[in-house]
Amino acid sequence: MRLLLIVIMTSATSPAGDWPQFRGPNSSGMAPGGAVPVEFGPGKNELWKTGVGAGHSSPCIVGDSVYLTSFDAEQKRISIVSLDRATGKQRWAHHQTVEELEKGHPSFNPASSSPTSDGEVVVAYFGSWGLMCLSTDGTLKWERQMPLTKSFAGNATSPIIAGDRVILYRGNYVDHFLLAVDRLTGKELWKIPQAEPFSPELACTACPILHGNRLIVHSARSLQAFDVLDGRQLWMTKCATTATSTPVIAGNEVILAAWNKMGEPALRPKFPTFEELVKDHDQNGDGEIQAKEFPVIWIFHRPEGQEAPMNGGTIRFQRADNNRDGGISKQEWRRQLKGLEDFRSRYQTHGILAVPIDSNGVVPKDKVRTLETQGIPEVPSPLTDGKYLYFVKNGGVLTCLEVETGERIYRIRTEGRGTHYASPLIAGTHIYTAAGNGVMSVITMGPNPKVVATNRMPDGVYASPAAADGVLYVRTHSALYAFGRQD
Repeated sequence: MRLLLIVIMTSATSPAGDWPQFRGPNSSGMAPGGAVPVEFGPGKNELWKTGVGAGHSSPCIVGDSVYLTSFDAEQKRISIVSLDRATGKQRWAHHQTVEELEKGHPSFNPASSSPTSDGEVVVAYFGSWGLMCLSTDGTLKWERQMPLTKSFAGNATSPIIAGDRVILYRGNYVDHFLLAVDRLTGKELWKIPQAEPFSPELACTACPILHGNRLIVHSARSLQAFDVLDGRQLWMTKCATTATSTPVIAGNEVILAAWNKMGEPALRPKFPTFEELVKDHDQNGDGEIQAKEFPVIWIFHRPEGQEAPMNGGTIRFQRADNNRDGGISKQEWRRQLKGLEDFRSRYQTHGILAVPIDSNGVVPKDKVRTLETQGIPEVPSPLTDGKYLYFVKNGGVLTCLEVETGERIYRIRTEGRGTHYASPLIAGTHIYTAAGNGVMSVITMGPNPKVVATNRMPDGVYASPAAADGVLYVRTHSALYAFGRQD
């Protein structure tokens, strides 16, 4: 009976009007409770605004409460905060001082993982500490300390509650595993070490999702399914991915945005020949290129994410100047380009992939549908209404595919530009996207898109917005806003 109960609970959606984890019910990005305001911003359909401290985590909305995480760099402190859903006023805050705050990419911060709640407990994860579980009144119930994570990107993964257990996928240099613990006690139920070696290119930030008793995890260079009851692996397919975005379910398939830094031609700028290099940059006319003459040449580059730090990788003069004589000759440049082309050739094409949920064992490539290979989002997760799949990448490039056929229905630009870290959501009949600079676009769903509103927040938006019961929640770098119709 207990096993049956768990399966039923993991199959169920959250109560109507709740947004219980990262990207809402089963991380789908679909807002319960229908439409939210199309036009919003400070003073426009604003219900409340609350300063919440530093953090890129998304809010979790359950019952009459909003939960989110934050951190304080000076005090080396991480926090879980509860707000009143109706007013935004703080109810309680649980603080924890740490020996060292987790480090990562300049766009990352130590409060990038979103909390989860089932209305009885609130669970949060910090790479600087581990898992924490509180009752909804702020009382600490249990915690599982873990070693400080170490990775290039930062371990911005979020836990989920699956029936009587908490699930966490954690990948970094220190450890790499999938974990299930008891929701009420924190006792380990099972732990599955991951054999895939961790590297600087991996993010491992995707949130696990559920389909019945199948736990589906976008993991390092793969998509895997496990039995949520005992952790037994059900199937796996390898793919060229950094495991950044969260998959979605459409019919009997799992749809995944698999991205890697050189997964398509747009991310691999053309290298100049030596003749082109000398013609454009040899200022002293000696037929070689000195350090002061050497231009920025990208090995890979995110062309549509201009304002993001560390937006690609460049060729270093010192590596090209093989004999260390202070100048790059034609022979040295040709040697450098050959090495770089060999390096690029080891990367596989990435894409939007569709994998049957009822697969078994190692899923062969001919059983995986590749729906698209261009315009793949690095960070934002895809959305689906069952018929169409939507995804947005840097530069505000929004693509719509028909799920059944993989046909590209459209590719348009929203009003948002630059880097997109936040995942889009669907509320009512509209798609909401958020650019890193705070520009949020609202687009009609279906095959004939129209940008119906462009809303500008006064601060950057890296956190994925949330929506529930007619209210849109937007976390900027400095505050959390709630927007609702004010008829």
